[in-house]
Amino acid sequence: MRHEKKKKKKRTWLKVVGIIVLLFILAGGAFAYSVWNSLNNTVDSMHTPIDRDTDKRTKELALSDREPFSMLMLGVDERDGDKGRSDTMIVLTVNPQKKSVKMLSIPRDTRTEIVGHGTQDKINHAFAFGGAKMSMDTVENFLDIPIDYYMKINMEGFKDIVDAVGGVTVQNDLDFSYDGYHFAKGSISLTGKEALAYSRMRYDDPNGDFGRQSRQRAIIEAVIKEGASISSLTKYDDVFDALSKNIQTNLTFDDMMDIQKHYRDASKSITQSTIPGDGRKIDGIYYNIVSDEEKEMVQSELKEQLDIK
Repeated sequence: MRHEKKKKKKRTWLKVVGIIVLLFILAGGAFAYSVWNSLNNTVDSMHTPIDRDTDKRTKELALSDREPFSMLMLGVDERDGDKGRSDTMIVLTVNPQKKSVKMLSIPRDTRTEIVGHGTQDKINHAFAFGGAKMSMDTVENFLDIPIDYYMKINMEGFKDIVDAVGGVTVQNDLDFSYDGYHFAKGSISLTGKEALAYSRMRYDDPNGDFGRQSRQRAIIEAVIKEGASISSLTKYDDVFDALSKNIQTNLTFDDMMDIQKHYRDASKSITQSTIPGDGRKIDGIYYNIVSDEEKEMVQSELKEQLDIK
């Protein structure tokens, strides 16, 4: 009987892999889960719907029909008294027929129209002006594709998620110090506070914001790897608590179940890219200027990924 219970718990754990994979960039692995009701409550806490109109979808998206979809990931640096800006913006486009996921990082300083605010500004300011809704509208306009879902991660609280899975290990290719910590080249183990500092540094990085985005992706992927370990089975309460406090999404529990059921094969091929641009000052403010040619090329690739004619 005890052996059967262990097997059942392991099956439950494996079943949730697909859900959390797609929530955390479909990079493989998942957070532990052994109590269905606990997961359901966590998703309810995370669920924050957004009422928005878009002309990029002519009909309602049906996950049950394995239709390609997109998600905007927002890494927001929220601190006391500050609504924050989305310093990390990653657009996921998922196509189960092609068994592929494309991860596109948008540099925070990219200059574009802020939809609903009537200004040209840095794209990460959209969150400060109008939250996740304005960010979705702005990115949708910038890339000329539908943005179906969003996930907002509070980067300040992300350290709690790292600690909940027992810390992370990453491969570091840049020797640097930041916020009182030193990060040597090679394989390094990080606590939550260390991971937060590691993911924030950009001014001493030769690749600037692109380097920081790469480290942030590495931290997220490492969290997934640690969450997928058997030892995390005993930590699901801590993990769920950290998730519910630091993540918001418009995905429902049923959406996640559809993704887990119909989109698992999409994680077999994951490609990462960013939008290159030229650094330029306008009225004394630094921007990343993306050329029309580059933007059109990226838009075309994403439309092909989403099967948009």
